[in-house]
Order: sequence, then structure tokens, then C-alpha cells
Amino acid sequence: MDTVVVTVPDFQFDVHELAERLRIKAADSQMDELKELAEQAAPLARPRALYKLAYVDERGDDYVILDAVRFTSRVLRVNVDEADRAFVTIASCGTELETWAEQQDDPLYGYWSEALRLQALGAASQELLKEIDKRYRPGHMAAMNPGSLTDWPLYEQRPLFQLLGDVEAAIGVRLQPSLLMWPTKSVSSILFPTSSDFTSCQLCPRQGCPNRRAPYEAAKMEQYL
Repeated sequence: MDTVVVTVPDFQFDVHELAERLRIKAADSQMDELKELAEQAAPLARPRALYKLAYVDERGDDYVILDAVRFTSRVLRVNVDEADRAFVTIASCGTELETWAEQQDDPLYGYWSEALRLQALGAASQELLKEIDKRYRPGHMAAMNPGSLTDWPLYEQRPLFQLLGDVEAAIGVRLQPSLLMWPTKSVSSILFPTSSDFTSCQLCPRQGCPNRRAPYEAAKMEQYL
């Protein structure tokens, strides 16, 4: 199957959500500045995503092959035991918004621009899930992201991009030599149908992580290994 590009129709920034994220109160004098910055960024915001339906060709002890591309991870291999297909995805805030953010000289506005880009990225991710659900009805799904676990390090970005083809031409996201993506507010994932409540946070012992979505479960890692 070919890759599919997903856009966010009529995207608008939610300034109230931004203010809450940035801890700016409605009566704060900075609220007007935040609104002005969001109004400045709004015409440039084009969040988008890309996905491809891939089928499981082969499973090994610590790898899985999707559409002839090998991914090495014991956790990923176990997670797709229940599935014969997965969705390889990238979502992004968009190149236009990222370029605009790079031009912000004021450190405070640069910080705020990160919140704007994260909101745009979130919208792209949600639209991606809606599109996949509407088209394929996969039921409950979980996700894994390259670099989120020691078992699936960042260099696994290479096969993910390989499977998706020319990602930069499709949605503007490019893989840098560091294996990080540009725009920086982009997320790559493999989504898989599952009956479990899996999240990578359950297998990550890092303390004080601001993005933690579930507590660390040491026993759960033992199940995978």
C-alpha cells in the first residue's frame, strides 16, 4: 500500500489551552502577548502526518519484518504477536511553523513557540488516528516510538523512514544525521492493534520524566524479555 498524507482541516490554536500549559492566567498582562503570537503563527500552521499500512512478513526472537523492512526490538516483536498488520506513522507540527519558530529572537517567545508547535503536533496526531480508525477500524491500538526504550533505540528511525519512502517530499519531515527529525516537533511511531494497555512508559525506569503517561513496571519488562 502507498503512504497516505493526512492534513488538519481548519486548524486553529486553542489559546486557553496554551495559556494553561504555559501557566499564564487570563488576567495576566502576558495573555495579550500570547494571543498576538498565536495570531501571528496561525496563518503558517499546517500540521500534517503520514502513514502506511504494513503487514507482518516475519517474526524472529527479537525482530519483526514489516513489508520487507526489518525492525529489531524484542518488545516490538512481542507487541505485534496479536496482529498481522501495523501502521507506520510520522506526525509533525509542519515545516512552516518550525521555520517561523526558529526566527523568534526573544527567548520568551521562543519558549512559547514550542507550546504552539506542540499543540499543532497534537492536532496532527489526533487527525492521523481519526483517519486510520475511519478507514481501517483497527480497534484499540498502542504505539511504540524509536528511541523511547533501550530495547528500541533511536537508530531504528532509519528503517522506519525507509519503509515510508520520501517523507520529506510528502510532508517536509527529514531525518538528520543525529537521527533526530526536523521539524523538531515531529513524532514517529509504529501503531499496532492490541488488547493490552501497553505504553512504553511502563518499561522505562527514567525518573522525573515530564512526559510520563504511566508508572514504571519492572515486572512487565521481565515478561517481555
